[in-house]
Amino acid sequence: MSPLDITVRNTPAGPVVGVVGDLDYATAAELRDLTAALPLLAGQRLVLDLAGMEFCDSSGISALIAARNHALAAHAHIRLDGVPAHTLRVLRFVGLAQVFHLDTDPATGTGDAV
Repeated sequence: MSPLDITVRNTPAGPVVGVVGDLDYATAAELRDLTAALPLLAGQRLVLDLAGMEFCDSSGISALIAARNHALAAHAHIRLDGVPAHTLRVLRFVGLAQVFHLDTDPATGTGDAV
């Protein structure tokens, strides 16, 4: 079990939230609370950089959905960058790959969408 480490970097386009470690039942509330408190302006983009995420359970998926809901409520966009293969499989299986803009290559960050 890897502890969760969350970083926030502000850019002109919007905040970039880095997620490293395990996003699970014990840690998902931390991400949910942090993203809910992020100020977003209409048209900005909230980026969740998941390249360092080692594990994600259903609570983690719920936290990602909560971040999406926060972005949509602010009339902002959301993108998941560096989505690990194990999480990508889950997102595809439950139909969320069509809901999120996904970039599985953290090096590009340009929307090499899946």
